[in-house]
Amino acid sequence: MSTLTNTLAHIPLLVEHAPYTLAGYAEFRAVIEQDGALPARMKALFAAVAAIDRRYPELARRELERGVALGLTARGATAGIIVLASLRGEGAAIEFAALVDACLPGTPTTATGDALPTASAGEAIDNFTSYFGTIPPALDQLLRLSPRGADGYYLMRRGSIDANPLSPKHGELLLLTILAASYSPMASRHVDGARRAGATDAEIAEATLCAVPAAGIAAWMAVGGLLEPVHHETAS
Repeated sequence: MSTLTNTLAHIPLLVEHAPYTLAGYAEFRAVIEQDGALPARMKALFAAVAAIDRRYPELARRELERGVALGLTARGATAGIIVLASLRGEGAAIEFAALVDACLPGTPTTATGDALPTASAGEAIDNFTSYFGTIPPALDQLLRLSPRGADGYYLMRRGSIDANPLSPKHGELLLLTILAASYSPMASRHVDGARRAGATDAEIAEATLCAVPAAGIAAWMAVGGLLEPVHHETAS
C-alpha cells in the first residue's frame, strides 16, 4: 500500500470498518504510483490535473509533489496548465499554474514570450477536418456564427495536442484523464485520438485510472467500454 498519497488509510473509520475499500484503493494506487505502461511521473501529473478539475487542490498538490520527486519538470507540468486552459478555462489553469510555481520553485514569473501565433484563412477548417474526419456539428456552427471563435478553438486545440510540451500521445492521454474525471462523453474522441497518436490500450487504461483518486471508480466507466478488443476479419 502506498505510504505517500493513500490518505484513505489514515481515516480511522475506514481502517476499522472498510478493509475491502482500502484494499481496492491500494490496488488502484499501485497502478498509478508505479511505472507501468506509462511512467509514474507522467501518471502523477495526470492525477494532479484531474484533482484540480474536480476541485481538490490538496490532492492535486500531493500528486504534483509526487511527480516532481519522480523527475517531472516545470516544462512537463506546463502541459497541465495548457490542457486545463482549453478544457476548463482560466480559473482552473490559474489554480494549477500557482501549484506548479509552489512545487517547482524557480519557474518563470514574468511573461517573455514572442508574438502570439494567428490562424490563417481556412486553417481551422483544415485542422478540424483532419482531426475529426468531418467537422462536428458544434464546430460547424461555431465556424458559421463566430469565425474568430472557431480560430480560437483551433489554436487552443492545437496547443493542447500538437504544440504541447508532452508528446502528442501523452497530450491526448492527459485530455482523456480530465474527461474521464468528469465522466464526459467527449472521452471517446480522445480514446480515438490517443490511438491515432500511437497509444496502446494499456496506456489508455492507465491514463484513465489516474482519474480515480479525484473522481472514483465511475471514471473508469466513462472509458472502459471503449476499449473492447477490435476484432479483424481474416480472409478465408
